[in-house]
Amino acid sequence: MSERYDCTECSDSLYGQKYILREEYPYCIKCYEALFSSNCEKCKKLISCTSKDLSFKDRHWHSECFLCNDCSRSLVDKPFATKNDLLMCTDCYCLEYSSKCHACLKTIMPGTKKMEHKGNSWHEKCFICKFCQQTIGTKSFVKKDGNNYCLACYEKLFALQCVHCKKPITTGGVSYHDQPWHKECFVCAGCKMQLAGQRFTSRDDATYCLECFCNLFAKKCAHCTNPISGLGGSKYISFEDRQWHNDCFNCKKCSASMVGRGFLTFRNDILCPDCGKDL
Repeated sequence: MSERYDCTECSDSLYGQKYILREEYPYCIKCYEALFSSNCEKCKKLISCTSKDLSFKDRHWHSECFLCNDCSRSLVDKPFATKNDLLMCTDCYCLEYSSKCHACLKTIMPGTKKMEHKGNSWHEKCFICKFCQQTIGTKSFVKKDGNNYCLACYEKLFALQCVHCKKPITTGGVSYHDQPWHKECFVCAGCKMQLAGQRFTSRDDATYCLECFCNLFAKKCAHCTNPISGLGGSKYISFEDRQWHNDCFNCKKCSASMVGRGFLTFRNDILCPDCGKDL
């Protein structure tokens, strides 16, 4: 007696019947289609095991249903694109959705590499430096007057040169006395601190932060011996060869302010008329 050969699912005999092996297990046609066949995305009918099953991203079609959503041309063995899960031939897709190259004005075909910047698109081969005509690709570039320039050409043609280091300034420059500087080159001549955004002054064509300027050049208050900057409109008192901060110009004895009042001097001291009347 011969050994039985039955469908793995329904156990019906497969002798004399068509069947399909899946992972070495036999199935009758009916069970195989019920278990493993897909429904067509377009007509929703079962794709039988005798029909060609075309699949894309876990979706399936009969070969006769694999058509462009717009013009209904067959997409079998042809390039295609998708938009909102709809199949489209490349012609229809380009007509509706593809970008136009900003340089040559031709369509940028689906699947080809395109370069984008601020709402404009280019073919990779069209995205070139205006001056040297070399492709820019993903390298840094600068846009000027509607044209793209690679960084080297832009610096050569347009960039200002720093007064200090003589190198091009591409970003973040500082202007002082109508001359351009890199931020990192515009520093205090004393402590070398960057001065961009800071209060500073100059002397003999050199720039100084306020602290260095006061320490190096400001006169000292005759009372507290701290520097008198005179910067920013701050007021001070000068008498003969001595200077005082406004707040320091007081009577030696009673500490009354002498600003705007008559005063007497005795040796190195300042006295109000009352304190000095007996001298």
